[in-house]
Amino acid sequence: MTKKTTWSDRFETSLHPIIAEFNASIGFDIELIEYDLTGSVAHGKMLAKTGIITPEEGETLVRGLEQIRQEYRAGNFNPGVEQEDVHFAVERRLTEIVGAVGKKLHTGRSRNDQVGTDIRLYLRDQIKQIQELLRNWQLALINHAENHVETLIPGYTHLQRAQPISLAHHLMAYAQMAQRDWQRLAQIYDRTNMSPLGCGALAGTTFPIDRHYSAELLGFGSVYENSLDGVSDRDFAIEFLSASSLIMVHLSRISEEMILWASQEFNFITLKDSCSTGSSIMPQKKNPDIPELVRGKTGRVFGHLQALLTIMKGLPLAYNKDLQEDKEGIFDTVKTVKGSLQAMTILLSEGLEFRTARLEQAVNEDFSNATDVADYLASKGVPFREAYNLVGKVVKTSLSAGKLLKDLTLSEWQELHPAFENDIYEAIAPKQVVKARNSYGGTGFDQVHQAITNLKNLINKSLD
Repeated sequence: MTKKTTWSDRFETSLHPIIAEFNASIGFDIELIEYDLTGSVAHGKMLAKTGIITPEEGETLVRGLEQIRQEYRAGNFNPGVEQEDVHFAVERRLTEIVGAVGKKLHTGRSRNDQVGTDIRLYLRDQIKQIQELLRNWQLALINHAENHVETLIPGYTHLQRAQPISLAHHLMAYAQMAQRDWQRLAQIYDRTNMSPLGCGALAGTTFPIDRHYSAELLGFGSVYENSLDGVSDRDFAIEFLSASSLIMVHLSRISEEMILWASQEFNFITLKDSCSTGSSIMPQKKNPDIPELVRGKTGRVFGHLQALLTIMKGLPLAYNKDLQEDKEGIFDTVKTVKGSLQAMTILLSEGLEFRTARLEQAVNEDFSNATDVADYLASKGVPFREAYNLVGKVVKTSLSAGKLLKDLTLSEWQELHPAFENDIYEAIAPKQVVKARNSYGGTGFDQVHQAITNLKNLINKSLD
């Protein structure tokens, strides 16, 4: 590789070695090389189409760029810190391959619009891949839901037993969260799919370029209407980091529940050996490492979002070197989100089992059917608030007596209020309690079956 000792004849000396290393981004933006080559191929074709270079020169540039692509894939192109960034590395290698014509590739563009193009091409691909992983996660949730519509689990508010619910209903709540995650990414894709190529350093160019043609070659849906905005916009990246943070929030929430469910105190699930680890000194332990790691990794994604917001908040138009700091956070977020979705999908699909006998026991050992007693009285004409207070009284006395509501005799119920009849026992049976909540979106079995069908249809429609 030819070393560049000075930027141009404007400079008399080269960078201090430590400053050169500090300034370089090649260590991480090499991740963009395939996208840089793709963008450069489109730019070279556009230059030839508009007559800025000859058709023969355009073909030479494209041939050289594709050779670099093959060299990189074969492991034979490994630029070092002296190349500063991926854009210079490609241009210098291109010049070595095709000669002086390689120096014409940069006509009508700047590294500012070039890197903006690269990162958008990269994120477009990553958004699609994450959407596919979200679909896999949803399908894992739906698969369990279909098998557990009539499996009951305690429902909680404030982490206190509230009302029994269908386990499928609980799992489908996360499937709906993932659907919103998928939709957010689809919207962000549209705002990422805009071409800044040809905006130049900040003001466009004097050359008769065709920005719409290069955008078409790259599959962009539109071009930036303002060159200043084109080179300095990172809204799409902030939106991606924000959407990624929400994905991690949702994964972290179910992770926390899985950690609780796997504990001896809850004992709602059993972790399989393939998705858990042991202790170095306590042989009886089986640790929920996957959900713990996901819960921990959530913070790093939050951090990348905060970092980019902080970078952007004080930047004057247009491009500033600060924007070099956007890439590592984006790359790490992509890796973290994809890895977390894959790991959690495997955990749910093949790494745990629900302890249905324990779940059945759990919903029969508390007062989570108390609301249904109040509803029962209300259905008999007793004002709900009066019924609420009466049930509060019976719960208090039952606790003192060491009884559950199902253990009360009919005479004890009728002492509380004469409206109680034998059907109270059916009304407060956990399965009936759940089945009866058949309002739209509720935990009633009919509603849960319909919710599963609706989401599966929505997923299938998006795959068509």
